[in-house]
Amino acid sequence: MLMAFPMSRIEDHLAAQGIALPVAAAPVAAYVPTVLAGGLLHISGQLPFRAEGTLMTGKLGDTRDLDWGAQAAERCALMLVAQMKAALGDLDRVERIVKLGAFVASTPDFTDQPKVANGASELMVRIFGEAGRHARSAVGVPSLPLDASVEIDAIVAVRA
Repeated sequence: MLMAFPMSRIEDHLAAQGIALPVAAAPVAAYVPTVLAGGLLHISGQLPFRAEGTLMTGKLGDTRDLDWGAQAAERCALMLVAQMKAALGDLDRVERIVKLGAFVASTPDFTDQPKVANGASELMVRIFGEAGRHARSAVGVPSLPLDASVEIDAIVAVRA
């Protein structure tokens, strides 16, 4: 007989909002997805995979626009939360989203990287409330792995 375990408060909140977490992505190179040290969970850069598993690719200011970028950032944020769940087992252990680092594949004249990163920032607040408010950097880069449009990493404070 299988035992049913209650969902965490955050997982209840996700379900109520109709937000489904993807399966945490495996690393594509020689690194680990997360490292927990000194009460902080460091999460490696996550790429924007759609619900059906396809990667959101292309460069902002060239083949992709701001709306595409914000959606890609939101998909990165969902993958960050999936990595939190995989590493911690319980999303209620998340005390605070400390910092997000957003990398946006963009042309030299594209300057809306902060607006792109808002896709991830707003989702963190939607999921974690006040604890989702964080420090952030958002920078443009000429290219990202696998031609991804956006990559975002995170530092998360964790409850013992």
